[in-house]
Amino acid sequence: MPRSLRTVGALAAVLALALTGCGTSDDGGSGSAGGDGPRARAARADRVEPLKDTPRPKLPATVASADGRRVTVEDARRIVPLTGSLNEIVFTLGLGENVVARDITATFDQARKLPVVTRAHDVSAESVLSLKPTVVLADTTTGPSEAIDQIRDAGIPLVVFDPPKSLADVGPRIEAVARALGVREAGAALTSRTEQRIDKVRRSVPDQGEKPRVAFLYLRGSASVYLLGGRESGASSLLEAAGAVDAGKASGLEKDFTAITSEALAKAAPDAVLVMAKGLDSVGGVDGLVKIPGVAETPAGMDRRVVSVEDGVLLNYGPRTDRVLKSLVDQLYKDAT
Repeated sequence: MPRSLRTVGALAAVLALALTGCGTSDDGGSGSAGGDGPRARAARADRVEPLKDTPRPKLPATVASADGRRVTVEDARRIVPLTGSLNEIVFTLGLGENVVARDITATFDQARKLPVVTRAHDVSAESVLSLKPTVVLADTTTGPSEAIDQIRDAGIPLVVFDPPKSLADVGPRIEAVARALGVREAGAALTSRTEQRIDKVRRSVPDQGEKPRVAFLYLRGSASVYLLGGRESGASSLLEAAGAVDAGKASGLEKDFTAITSEALAKAAPDAVLVMAKGLDSVGGVDGLVKIPGVAETPAGMDRRVVSVEDGVLLNYGPRTDRVLKSLVDQLYKDAT
C-alpha cells in the first residue's frame, strides 16, 4: 500500500477509535475559538446539506474501482458506505434515504441512527451482509481484506475509492461516488456548489502580511497520545488555503505525525495550533493543552491561540469542507480588523 494511503488510513483509524472512546456528543469542546461559540458551530457541523432535488440513479453504471477492478452497479436502493466521508457524500448527493448503514465516524444528524458496520476502518462483513445491500462503497484503507472478499463473494457490487488528502481531491471524489451510483448530474452540481463555497472562503482570508505559522496537533489525553503533524498529516492543504503556513511541514517534518517534544515544537514555532475539538476536550481544554511539554513556550502557547474544529469533518475533504475552512479562517483571524 502506498505510504500516503497508509498515512490517511492510520489517522482515520486513530480518529475512529477516539470517537468511540470520547463519545459522540454534540458539544464542540472548550477551545478558544471565537464567533458564535463551539456549541452553535457543532450543531451546524453535525448536519449535512443535501442537494435540493433528489436524483434518480441511472443504472447500470460500470466504473473503475481504486483496487484495479471494474464494477457494475445495477441497484442503488440499499447503499452501505464504509467510511464517514463516503456517508457524507452519499447523503449530500440526496440519496440519504437509500443508505442503510454507517461508519462510526459518520456522526452527522441524518446518519446518527443508522447501524454501525465499520469501526476504525475495520468492517464487519456479517453486519454488512445482514442489511442486504445492493452496493457497498469503501476506501482503499478499509479492511480487513478477508471481509472485503466476503462481501464480494456474496455477489454485492463493491466500489473502492482513494481517500482524499487535500482540497484538490474534493471535486474528483464527489464525482467518482456520483458516477458509481448513477447520479452524474447530481455529482457535477454538488462539486460546483462545494468548490464555489470553498473559493468564497478563500477570498475572505484577510491579508495580514506575514503568514501565521499553525501547527496541527493530534491529541488524545485518555490514551496519552500527543502528536505533531508533518507534511503528510492531511492538514497542510487546509492551512495553506487559510493563508497560513503548516508549521510542522515547514520545520522539516516529512512524515505524517511525530511525538510532541519541546524540541520539535520549538523548531516549528507555531503562532497558533489547530486541534480537533474532542482532542482538546480530552486534555482538559486550553488549560490542559498548555501543560503539554513545550506548548507553553511556543508563541501559540504564550498567546493561548488555539483553533478547534470538529473531529468528524476536519480532514474529510468533502461537501462540508467549506465550513471547515471558514471555521479555521474565522478563528485564526478573529482579531483582524
